[in-house]
Amino acid sequence: MSYTVFATIPVKPEHLDDAREAVAAIVSQTKAETGCEHFEPCRAADGSPNIYIFERWADRAAFDYHHAQDYTRDVFTKYENWLRDDPKLVEVTELKD
Repeated sequence: MSYTVFATIPVKPEHLDDAREAVAAIVSQTKAETGCEHFEPCRAADGSPNIYIFERWADRAAFDYHHAQDYTRDVFTKYENWLRDDPKLVEVTELKD
């Protein structure tokens, strides 16, 4: 069973470009990780200072492994000064008939 998360990352407006660049810089490494099925960062179409990431992993262990990587931890370290609030992670599942 896959582990799927929708993350909302509330960025301070003055750090939005920095945060987008930091996340964009880890996309290829993240997608190459064993267990990564989908990793899609997006920005708000209305220009609001949020980053959204849709992530699907083979399981929770793969998700946890991703968050233990140096490049991921580096982004979270940078977030300490860039965010308006803590990231919100929502675990989601597919709709079934």
